[in-house]
Amino acid sequence: MNILNEYSQIKEVAIRSPLSSFIDEAKLSSEWEALRFHSKPDLKQAIIEYNYFRDMLDDDAVTIIDLPSSKLLTLDSIYTRDSILISKKGLILCNMGRSSRTPEASENFKTLQSRGYKIAGQIKAPGTLEGGDFIWIDDHHAAVGLGPRTNVEGIRQLKEILGLSVELHIVDLPEPSHPDNVLHLMSIISPLDKNLALVYKPLMPKSFTSWLSRLGIKFVEVSDQEYLLMGCNVLATSPRSVIMLEYLPGVQFELERAGCEVKVYKGMEISRKGEGGPTCLTRPLKRVNQ
Repeated sequence: MNILNEYSQIKEVAIRSPLSSFIDEAKLSSEWEALRFHSKPDLKQAIIEYNYFRDMLDDDAVTIIDLPSSKLLTLDSIYTRDSILISKKGLILCNMGRSSRTPEASENFKTLQSRGYKIAGQIKAPGTLEGGDFIWIDDHHAAVGLGPRTNVEGIRQLKEILGLSVELHIVDLPEPSHPDNVLHLMSIISPLDKNLALVYKPLMPKSFTSWLSRLGIKFVEVSDQEYLLMGCNVLATSPRSVIMLEYLPGVQFELERAGCEVKVYKGMEISRKGEGGPTCLTRPLKRVNQ
């Protein structure tokens, strides 16, 4: 049985390599500025970083589904989390808030369908929803961020698909500094275990922290300085076993003090330049109890 949370052991994950998303120098040159990457990624270094990251997943005995390239996709397609959600009933295909990413859900589903995955529902216009704005706490509790990439109509449709058995907490996200900038729910929280989450408190509404506290969740906090370096974006591959970006000594210290086993990767090309950390690079499809 697939476990609905963000911290149990990952059994299967979908990812897309730079060779299938960045493609070549011509594509990088034509897209990076429009997509608001901080600078143009170095393709050779991106491949090296990605292979190291992929090996960490492989070392944890995760079954990896490699998503293929498509002419319909942009550089953003390396961030596979955003296009699809999982549920007990099957996959939920998102309608992306950034219009250039609209084809990702259907393109990614083509591969997943061949692996036996079914659709539970689909978010349709004018509704928008992105996977970075959604987290499962457990089978009956989930949170969704209401912000620039996920709107009220998208959340209404999501509630319909999930059904009455799921309590969906809506988190009001702050306005980004630019309308095309990304501030997902998972920019401010990364679950680590059933009773622990990494958070950036200044952007967490009090109603959200209170809701999480009522569910028995305690917090490891990220500093202002390390938040700006994507310190709150951490992927749990199993309870308190995490992958995070390097050069975040404060976050790493606090996670280890909380009993987490931490692995780090160099993500300048695949993560920091495009503002997509380890959770963004992965679409966990199956999690299981150890």
